[in-house]
Amino acid sequence: MFNPTKEEVRHFFCEVWRKSQIDAVLTPLEAIACDWMLQHTEYANDFNNIEAATADYSIDAGKSNPFLHLSMHLSIAEQISIDQPAGIRDAFQALATRCGSEHDAHHEIMECLGQMLWTAQRSGLPPDYVQTKRKARTYVLAFFIRGTAYLRLTSDPGKLDR
Repeated sequence: MFNPTKEEVRHFFCEVWRKSQIDAVLTPLEAIACDWMLQHTEYANDFNNIEAATADYSIDAGKSNPFLHLSMHLSIAEQISIDQPAGIRDAFQALATRCGSEHDAHHEIMECLGQMLWTAQRSGLPPDYVQTKRKARTYVLAFFIRGTAYLRLTSDPGKLDR
């Protein structure tokens, strides 16, 4: 199992960006990462700076973490591509249709996942996937409960219980 450090993940993205800027050949994984990076050019300064591998992206620093954001895109894309857990691909497509784009659907998923992880970190407990599903009040994929993908659709997009 691949388990890179935070610095290795950040270096990976910086190297992908560097290679993309000189039209170097990318591996399949790098090409997927590059596609997402090109949709987030607001982070270009971070990608151009190999020193960003050690930068502080805590909430207190007041800057979003581009490497975490892109890692979440890759993770979500991987799960959708292999349809694991079963049903995730169809649930995601329904969400993408409702959101108007796959990119916006990814961001809805991230919002739900981020809330779940934030709550888990604050409580010191493992992520509570069932509670996340109950709390999601928007059309957000409420992730995976015992191997099943869940999608909750409502008419009130963009709002989560906090």
